[in-house]
Amino acid sequence: MPTLHWIGKEKVINHHMDVPFKILEHSYGFDNGQQTQTETKSGNKIIHGDTLEALKTLLPEYEGKIKCIYIDPPYNTGNES
Repeated sequence: MPTLHWIGKEKVINHHMDVPFKILEHSYGFDNGQQTQTETKSGNKIIHGDTLEALKTLLPEYEGKIKCIYIDPPYNTGNES
């Protein structure tokens, strides 16, 4: 079976273990198209930030409950900020 090997793979193979869990805090929501500071309880979440950190914030509430997550990464364009 073919395998994928890249330079530095050994250093990142367990990187997810080094990233700590964080608590997801509510910042803003949308109610009828208007941004609001109050939590809307819609069940939807938009998370801005590092993909691995964002996924780890979802674990406490959603572990074993999610079948699919759509991630739209920046593809290392240098425009992360």
